[in-house]
Parts: sequence; structure tokens; C-alpha cells
Amino acid sequence: MTHAARPLRADARRNRDRLLEAALEAFSREPSDEVTLERVARDAGVGIGTLYRHFPTREALIEEVYRAELARLCESAPRLLAELPPDAALRAWMDGFIDYSAAKRGLAEALRTVIAAGGHPFAESRARMEAALGALLAAGADTGLRQDVDPYDVLVALSAVSLWVSEPDRRAQGGRVLDLLMDGLRFTR
Repeated sequence: MTHAARPLRADARRNRDRLLEAALEAFSREPSDEVTLERVARDAGVGIGTLYRHFPTREALIEEVYRAELARLCESAPRLLAELPPDAALRAWMDGFIDYSAAKRGLAEALRTVIAAGGHPFAESRARMEAALGALLAAGADTGLRQDVDPYDVLVALSAVSLWVSEPDRRAQGGRVLDLLMDGLRFTR
């Protein structure tokens, strides 16, 4: 007989979230091999035992940091649609994609260790991002967003912009390029 995983208590959830934030910060800032799990725990304000209770291996922590960032991006689409007109929601999501890409770049070295250990951190990335983009594009059908656009094509364009803005002095230009992309997604007769 298997037991379903129990939901985390509020304090355990807060500890887990703090660990993920501290790990994202550490792995984005420093070379992966210089980041110790003890320091991640200390930066999160918890003991090392708490870290290992949530993440039994270094690779499990790194993979979950990546997945949490992916979830944050993809799960923002419905919230943005509830708060903003569809075109503004799509543009805000694009900014979130650029932030997500910057975090992923910081984690790149650490993610390579996960992959080398047999992990599959990117297994669901494309499908989840395409679904979020598809929902944003579909919501804009009545407000002038083109409906003949493949979400994956938009994802490719966003990836190109995110590569360009990897240098901090290029962020403003990246915003202008995203505005051009938005103009291309509006239906014109």
C-alpha cells in the first residue's frame, strides 16, 4: 500500500521556499563547485538537516531550483491575465521570461551536474512554456493579437532576445526588441 505525500506544514513550506531562494541566489552568483550546501542552509536561515530533509542530494536541490523558476514563470500567465489586458499580460510575461532566462544562465553550470548525474531538468520546460504562451495568445484573440502564431515560434524569438540581454547594459534594448515583437503579434489588416 502506498501513501500519498502529505502536504507540507506552513513552516516547512517556508523553510523549503527559503532554501530554494538561497540556492538560486548562490548558484546564480558563484561557480557551482564553490557553493556549499551548508552555506545555502545558513543563507536560508535553517540547519543542514532541514536542507537534507527537503533535498536529499545536491542535484535534487539544483533541479528543484530550476523547476521552481520554471513554475513561477508558467504559473504567472493566469495571474497576469486576471490583472491586465491580454496584450499587456503577454508583454509582462515576456519580461518574466527574460528574468527566468537570466536565472537559468546562472544555474547552467549547476544544471550540467544534474544532467551528468542522470537528471532531466528540462523534460517539461518547453511544453509548459508553450502552454503558458498559448493561453496568453488565445486570450488576446478578441483584442487584436494574431491567432496564426505558433507559441513555439514566440518562444524561439524570446530565447534570442534573452541571449542578447545577458549583458546588463543591453536590458533596455531588450525591452525595445520585446516591444517590436509585440507589434508583430498584433493583427493588422
